[in-house]
Amino acid sequence: MDVLILGAGGHGKVALDILRAAGRHRPVGFIDADPSLTGSEIGELPVIGTVNQLSRFKARVQGAIVAIGDNRTRRSYAELLLQQGFELVGAIHPSAVVSPSAKLGNNVVIAAHATICTEVTLGDSTLVNTAAVIDHECEIGQGVHIAPGACLAGRVRVGDGAMIGLGARVIQCIQIGQDSIIGAGAVVIRDVPAGTTVVGVPGRIIRSG
Repeated sequence: MDVLILGAGGHGKVALDILRAAGRHRPVGFIDADPSLTGSEIGELPVIGTVNQLSRFKARVQGAIVAIGDNRTRRSYAELLLQQGFELVGAIHPSAVVSPSAKLGNNVVIAAHATICTEVTLGDSTLVNTAAVIDHECEIGQGVHIAPGACLAGRVRVGDGAMIGLGARVIQCIQIGQDSIIGAGAVVIRDVPAGTTVVGVPGRIIRSG
């Protein structure tokens, strides 16, 4: 299937590499909110228009993927694409390990060397970044970002829109509330309320929702 990549920034470049490596879909162009990028090339793929021009491309391109790092923006644009009639596709790097029993939502990106273990659920528009590990029976909500090198032990639940930072660790059976932020390198050993920022080892709350 021909697909558009919505987002011509750094994560867009990563998504392009993953799509090319996986070989299931053919990226035909970037779409971006910045009109100054139109006509340029990123990774030898053209930026062919802006977000408000999506309807121009629907007749010839069926699929799309949102490649934007910000969780809220990624979910918002995914909803816009669905409203415009595009089919949201996922991108899984061939070096990632994904259990056959895992359940993946739409618009999911799984980067190189990530591991998704048995009976994991990934919600729509979730990003599992480079070398992240999600162990058995974890439930990951919509629009979540699991950053590079982060590790979640078994049966962790992560609410919609949460961010698990670079190299963070979450012990088994923890619940992380929606829109929470787990800082880089933090070790989470207690449940995290919604809208909370946690840093340090062991993790401590520095901002409450």
